[in-house]
Amino acid sequence: MMGYINRRFQDYMVERKRCKTRLVTKDGRCNIEYGNVKYSNRLYFLADFWTTFVEIRWRFVLFLFSASFTLSWFIFGLLWYWIVRNNGDLTWQKPPSDHIPCVDNVFGLTTSFLYSLETQTTIGYGGRALTPQCPGAVAVLIIQSLLGAIINCFMCGVILAKISLPKKRAKTISFSDMAVISPKNGSLSLSIRVANLRKTLMIGSQIYGKLLRTTNTPDGETIIMDQVNIDFTVDAGKDNLFFVCPLTLFHIIDKSSPFFEMAVDTLHKQEFELVVFLDGTAESTSSACQVRTSFIPQEIMWGYNFLPIISRSKEGKYRVDFSNFSKVVPVATAHCAYCFHNIKGHHHHSRDGHDNQGFEVIEINDTPFVTKM
Repeated sequence: MMGYINRRFQDYMVERKRCKTRLVTKDGRCNIEYGNVKYSNRLYFLADFWTTFVEIRWRFVLFLFSASFTLSWFIFGLLWYWIVRNNGDLTWQKPPSDHIPCVDNVFGLTTSFLYSLETQTTIGYGGRALTPQCPGAVAVLIIQSLLGAIINCFMCGVILAKISLPKKRAKTISFSDMAVISPKNGSLSLSIRVANLRKTLMIGSQIYGKLLRTTNTPDGETIIMDQVNIDFTVDAGKDNLFFVCPLTLFHIIDKSSPFFEMAVDTLHKQEFELVVFLDGTAESTSSACQVRTSFIPQEIMWGYNFLPIISRSKEGKYRVDFSNFSKVVPVATAHCAYCFHNIKGHHHHSRDGHDNQGFEVIEINDTPFVTKM
């Protein structure tokens, strides 16, 4: 029992260390913090207050929503209290029987707050009403009505903007947990799988990657996050993907690729992070969004390939089996990229793989050597 708990604790600590060392987490959040920011620079966030309101957490939005209305009701309630007090309408001032109040049935702080609330929300119960006795009260009524409309429009706009943020659409774009390296179309390729969980398309989808690593220049300068472009493509090209079904994207490992110098026994000893981006426009909302994920060396499997997940039923419909979305199978793969291009038959794995047979009906009942990622 203690051994099991110890293993689970060690696995948790390893996973926690991985999350800390990532620049981009698996769900696309950037693991970065800013320090020693000048106070004057923080004021720029207030200048761009709309973006600040849209980007803050929901708990703060709901707090500001409640506080803005409640505070405005209370402030104008004090103003109404001051108006009726100056006019001698309060109970403790003992107005005469022929006295004409500024506001009917407002004779204290509580009734002033209730009249302020009813005025700004246009409830109008009918018990409290403004009289033409006080011209200043008419001006306060107009100002409160306009300010209440502005608060309504602003807070409704913030909530609507937060609900329709493009990042929410990105939650329905899923990447495979692992990347694989295997031969494809006569080349050694690094492949990842991506799926659109909605039936609505992502228009103009483009995918690309950045390899982040620490490098030393010939001048002795150390670059902490040196970025190297990683091109991804599919069989039909890399631009304007037809993202109607899950796609397997691959990067060709040639002499210009940063993965060319790596091998199966040195890959997991490397220190880098592969960040993958997918840009597109949501068909239903016409809003541009970006989906991000990352892979560290321990999440790249050399000598494996993804299982096919697309088949065609007897009725002629295409079927996507997401149970195989993150499953891989070992395939014959060269020990390194140099071996693949120069030494034929130098393989790390020698088991037969499974090819997608052109969207034909396939039956996968008991597949050997399947690895769950």
